[in-house]
Amino acid sequence: MLPPVEGFSRGALLARGGVGAAALLGASALGGVLPSSAAAADPPSDADLSYVRLLVAAELLAIDFYGNAIASKKLTGAAQGNLRRAKADEQRHYDMLAAVLTAASQDPLTSADIDFTYPAKAFASRGSIARLGSKLEALFLGAYLGAVDGYEAASLKQLAARAAASEAQHLSVLSPAAGGPRFAAAFPRPLTMDRVSDALDAYTS
Repeated sequence: MLPPVEGFSRGALLARGGVGAAALLGASALGGVLPSSAAAADPPSDADLSYVRLLVAAELLAIDFYGNAIASKKLTGAAQGNLRRAKADEQRHYDMLAAVLTAASQDPLTSADIDFTYPAKAFASRGSIARLGSKLEALFLGAYLGAVDGYEAASLKQLAARAAASEAQHLSVLSPAAGGPRFAAAFPRPLTMDRVSDALDAYTS
């Protein structure tokens, strides 16, 4: 289970709101991603910030997974390069989400706030890494698609859609390496906030 960090308990996810959202104009991590005019005209609601906090936790899991996969050295060459690129993508996603929370006068979770756990021997081989990675990337893709549906601010919907496209690319690399299809469903299913939260619980302690 995720630790009872202020701002992330399931109750707090749904109840805690944000203030000062217009300060998104000055959030440097959004530079080149979200136009300042869109941020000013379309600030996030309390419900939007709940989704952002959940996605922050998902991105921390993603960054931790790729860090462990890289450190295992079970994948080399181009495959290792793919892991590094994916980790960098997830870091950019996290930075964007953290900036939204910071601009709303909320403290985003960091890696120091959560302990992640994985199945036994998850990083023991190329295959085990690919299998876990494809499972996690399917979760991240569903989470962002759920946010596209769940966000109220159009500017955040756009960011979630763009992040979902990135996660889909990661999944298309990991899935065939795990023995799965390179192409998934034509219309991947979005996941609700509760389903994403439950899935994250399996990797946190």
